[in-house]
Amino acid sequence: MKSVALHNLGCKVNSYELDVIGQKLKEKGCFIVPFDEKADVYIVNTCSVTNIADRKSRQMLHQAKKRNPDAVVVAVGCYVQTGKEQALADAAVDLVIGNNRKKDTVEILEEYLRSREKETGEAEGKTDKTLGGKTIVDINRETEYEEMQLTGTAQHTRAYIKIQDGCNQFCSYCIIPYARGRVRSRKEEDILKEVRLLTACGFREIVLTGIHISSYGLDFEGRKNPAAGEAFPHERLLHLLQELDKTENLARIRLGSLEPRIITPEFVSGLKKIKKLCHHFHLSLQSGCDETLIRMNRHYTAGEYLEKVELLRETFKNPAITTDVIVGFPGESEAEFETTKRFLETVNFYEMHVFQYSRREGTVAAKRKDQVPEEVKKKRSEILLTLVKRQSRQFRESYIGESAEVLFEESREIDGILCQTGYTGEYIRTAKKTGENLSGKIYTGKLTGFVKDTKLSDNELSDTKSSDNLLWLE
Repeated sequence: MKSVALHNLGCKVNSYELDVIGQKLKEKGCFIVPFDEKADVYIVNTCSVTNIADRKSRQMLHQAKKRNPDAVVVAVGCYVQTGKEQALADAAVDLVIGNNRKKDTVEILEEYLRSREKETGEAEGKTDKTLGGKTIVDINRETEYEEMQLTGTAQHTRAYIKIQDGCNQFCSYCIIPYARGRVRSRKEEDILKEVRLLTACGFREIVLTGIHISSYGLDFEGRKNPAAGEAFPHERLLHLLQELDKTENLARIRLGSLEPRIITPEFVSGLKKIKKLCHHFHLSLQSGCDETLIRMNRHYTAGEYLEKVELLRETFKNPAITTDVIVGFPGESEAEFETTKRFLETVNFYEMHVFQYSRREGTVAAKRKDQVPEEVKKKRSEILLTLVKRQSRQFRESYIGESAEVLFEESREIDGILCQTGYTGEYIRTAKKTGENLSGKIYTGKLTGFVKDTKLSDNELSDTKSSDNLLWLE
């Protein structure tokens, strides 16, 4: 029986895929150990979204080999797909597995181990890292969705469900279309089957995730990517939500990141009828300046984005609107940054993920000569982080005194008092003073104010890293 250590880098899609790999390893009789322990096999699900992500992927692979030089170190995913030659030349890596082959990771590993056992008396490391080219495919030519199914996760109340892979957007800063390929959607019946299995195991909330979930179903009907300014076809995604809404024992459906162009009156009208839908909408923005958006190849204007936000706020009562913003994109002048800052103040988001632009070789933006100095990026990032902290608190304050439904997840001790913590549908974290185990249960109560002087560590709080971001529920 082999001991296997797993490590994930990157997005929720990667996390989902590694959970499935871990599940299959357990079914084969392997036992999973922490990544910082000695193991027979180390599997790193890599990320390649930035040059920094590439470097972190290499660091984790090297750490694994250093921890146990005799172990089989497996590099899986995006770094392998975009940096194949580097991965193959890396002495710390024994086996490489690209995207759209992750579902076969366990079988590939078994074949590799058998091949290595046959090498008795031969030079160490002679086993082909790709098993004769079988472990990496030309992702740009893949048209079939790689079906993987999860029956359980480390969490007990919320599960991430992957519904599609790939992206057709080709934003000028992004390598993902080259790492993940074109849009490939998962069959609706397979998604529904997985959700039923998870709800039968006690999961109450699902989060639909993917590389670009607004493109779900685009490939089913042979539709092309919408032109700039055109709306995304939403029928397939909306139908999926309608079917999920009928699932017994499922309490909540939460959407992952959405393309702003999918937000139309017809789509929002359909969303309003989904009773289990969380009123939490993550609309990726990246910049509030039209000139910057054009250089990013984002296909919408700031004005059009604002119209989408206003439509959601007209339809749903005080919904949570969250987003992503990149600062210091090539060519971003001080005036353009100020335009973005004013736009963010106008929209007034609940949360923003603020990223300093990271040059990614292989993208259009990386070739630009007008790169912004690192110290400027840092300063702009700090300004926006201060802004989001204030906006986030204001949003939470707007719910004080209101009734809320909270899905509890775990127990925490706050100021020596045993509490249950969980989230509202708007993803506001709350705490209730009780010793009763409420994990997986939904409780309706009144939000009374912020938790002060909490003993929770920063990594147990939400993205604002503030002790004021937790609300009491009574």
